[in-house]
Amino acid sequence: MLTLGQRLKELRESHGLTQIQLAGIIGLKTRRAIGYVEADERGLDHSQLIAAADYFGVSVDYLVGRTDNPQKL
Repeated sequence: MLTLGQRLKELRESHGLTQIQLAGIIGLKTRRAIGYVEADERGLDHSQLIAAADYFGVSVDYLVGRTDNPQKL
């Protein structure tokens, strides 16, 4: 099963976003912060997870690896 960082990176790349663009979308201040998340060295807080899920149109459960189905319920 993919990790949060791997799923976030795949979604970011499939939407043609840079790390700094995604950082702004979910409320992080730097590209480096997204790099840490994508490398699974850091997680996201609840509001950041929700912002990412809303932006990409996927469920939080999908982002955190509880399901492989990206669709929101």
